[in-house]
Amino acid sequence: MEPKKSSGLAIASMVLGIVAICLSCCYYYVSLPCAVIGLILGGVALSKVKAGTGDGKGMAITGLVLSIISIIPAIIVIYIGGSLFAELQSMM
Repeated sequence: MEPKKSSGLAIASMVLGIVAICLSCCYYYVSLPCAVIGLILGGVALSKVKAGTGDGKGMAITGLVLSIISIIPAIIVIYIGGSLFAELQSMM
């Protein structure tokens, strides 16, 4: 009996989701690209699982969820930073 192989795309999606969630509040310029790539890889891995040509459904879903969740604080940080910058510009 051959052991199941896990999908490399699902693993990469999960790793990028973890990196994105860890860096989303401080390093948004690293977090956003990681989250977007994690979303893409997770979607591709999940479609392969549904087509029956891949494995790693749990890791693909985890990567998708973490990537989606990490986008929210990054957008908030960008918005607050832009607001503060605009306020400082208007004061000068």
